[in-house]
Amino acid sequence: MKIEGSLKSPGATPASETREKRPAASTTIASSSSTEEKVELSSLSSSLNKAEAAIASTPEVDRRRVDEIRQAISEGRFKIDANRIADGLIESVRQMLDTQK
Repeated sequence: MKIEGSLKSPGATPASETREKRPAASTTIASSSSTEEKVELSSLSSSLNKAEAAIASTPEVDRRRVDEIRQAISEGRFKIDANRIADGLIESVRQMLDTQK
């Protein structure tokens, strides 16, 4: 019985393996036993970690803007534009409805 035909030729590559390989960061972890495990992180993974850290360190409230508005209110310079507020509310509801579809 011949089995030679079932082996893949070196030139044949499945479609899932044709993606471009990026250099990966690697870390070797020694466990309590004598074996070592190697973990590889892609450059995209490290970029995501950096982005998450930047987002986490960004304040949710712009204190400078809040102070400016507070000062304008106390001085009577702050004008409320009801039409602008209504337009903003309507637009946010539209966006919310679009994401639910």
